[in-house]
Amino acid sequence: MRDHGVPEWYLESCLKIKYMFPKAHAAAYMIAALRLGWYKVHRPVEYYAAYFTVRGEDFDAEAAVKGPAAVKAMMDSIRAKGKEATAKEEALYSNLQIVREVLARGIKYLPVDLYKSHAFKHQVEGDAIRLPFGSLKGVGAAAAESLMHAAEEGPYISVDDLQSRSGVSKSVIETMDEFGVLKGLPKTSQMTLF
Repeated sequence: MRDHGVPEWYLESCLKIKYMFPKAHAAAYMIAALRLGWYKVHRPVEYYAAYFTVRGEDFDAEAAVKGPAAVKAMMDSIRAKGKEATAKEEALYSNLQIVREVLARGIKYLPVDLYKSHAFKHQVEGDAIRLPFGSLKGVGAAAAESLMHAAEEGPYISVDDLQSRSGVSKSVIETMDEFGVLKGLPKTSQMTLF
């Protein structure tokens, strides 16, 4: 480097600094970890809503709404399988650990609502998290989006109206009924005279 006219101060700094990439890389990861940690401590509801919006593929909405006992029972059933547990069940177990942490911190999960739920986003409502349509088992991406868009058109008259406006299958309607999403909504739009 001296042959090419590099200043002496630069050569001395190179000898002192040695190799900076690992240090810079570690610092960048540490800054990201500190940011995440701050949100987890000071804004937990928003943190967990964002976490499950991004990583909520294997999420059990029913256990989350039922509470800590249901989450623990689900985790115990997966753990009892041992090495026979599938990859999907292991991913579910990891998410259930976080759900258990959420519930232990006093944050509640609100069930899926026909008018308030988003297709995929876990939404913050006060000190609780509203579950999206996509968190229900058997409700795929297309069905979740069509349910969200159909709700934007206005209130439903009946389950038949919901199905015709959203275009979802009978099995999606059955899943929503089992989860209590259709509670209070009449089955058909027809009225009886007698």
